[in-house]
Amino acid sequence: MIRGNDPILLTPGPLTTSLRTKQAMLNDWGSWDAAFNSITASIRRDVVEIVNGGDDYTCVPLQGSGTFSVEAAIGTLVPRDGKVLVPKNGAYCARIVRICEYLNRAVVDLTVPEDQPTTGAIVEAALAADPSITHVAQVHCETGAGMLNDLAGVAQACRKHGKGLIVDAMSSFAALPIDVRTTPFEALVAASGKCLEGVPGMGVVIVKKSLLESRAGNAHSLAMDLHDQYVYMEKTTQWRYTPPTHVVAALRVAIDQFKEEGGQPARLARYSANCAALIDGMAKLGFRTFLAPAVQAPIIVTFHAPTDTAYSFKTFYEMTRDRGYILYPGKLTQVETFRVGCIGAIDANEMRNVVSAVEQTLKAMGIKQVGPGVQRKAA
Repeated sequence: MIRGNDPILLTPGPLTTSLRTKQAMLNDWGSWDAAFNSITASIRRDVVEIVNGGDDYTCVPLQGSGTFSVEAAIGTLVPRDGKVLVPKNGAYCARIVRICEYLNRAVVDLTVPEDQPTTGAIVEAALAADPSITHVAQVHCETGAGMLNDLAGVAQACRKHGKGLIVDAMSSFAALPIDVRTTPFEALVAASGKCLEGVPGMGVVIVKKSLLESRAGNAHSLAMDLHDQYVYMEKTTQWRYTPPTHVVAALRVAIDQFKEEGGQPARLARYSANCAALIDGMAKLGFRTFLAPAVQAPIIVTFHAPTDTAYSFKTFYEMTRDRGYILYPGKLTQVETFRVGCIGAIDANEMRNVVSAVEQTLKAMGIKQVGPGVQRKAA
């Protein structure tokens, strides 16, 4: 998958990229040049195709991290007197609540336990209880714990009650199946540096054209006005402001490899094999996953930290990094955990190597008690 001396990134993005994707960034591009603009246009078409959006949907790319595009989607699409329901079972759902607060959009903060998924039934009950809600903002895969939320059920609840659905599919798009024909949404937000296996620096918003075209002047920010970006791109083929040219070029090559691999089904199969190899190997070392298998997305896995008093995440992280693998700290508040990503240009054999590196680190740290035991609370 990869070659070189860089450590393997076991995070939910940025992630390890292929050599071809890296090499795509070796050329410089003029932001107004026709060749570069054709790359942007082809990415927009291909991204919409992944969700079977047809002619009813368009893709609006935006500079910045994925969070920029989530904020742009909410700010552009939700009317200023709208009200957003945010089912919250993790850190990235909580971020959407903060975005709504910053944008002065009324928000319903619906807390769901971080080890349980948001379901269609939960959302339907909330919509029935408060008819003034106009939109639901749903994180598909909440990588705070690795939770797979019930996007299909949530979409059907929104359709039943006539509410708009904005999907944060940052860590699921291109890996988990999402078809707008069966899972209707107003907008879906993804990013270059996630399961498409590009590099970070660019978000994409797949949005219903008719809706976007009705949102002129609604955005809170010129730079994050998706309507303005869309109109300008349709008219000129260019980005309004300086695009992340190297990121765009890398994403084009990354999508080419996505297609060559077999698209979303093949990517899901590889990530699922990665996840299975990781969980199986870590279980043999005594590690327990935080989530039940039924709600574990094959994107990132949260493990309970060892209960041994010799354990320190900082030391554990540094010693595993020295062996070539970069882990991710836990994102939970109630128990001490760490996370291991399953995505990127890596395969199941690499995941077995990860387990071996963790085993060596445990021995070097003198950790004998991994679990189960009395779980320490997070600091």
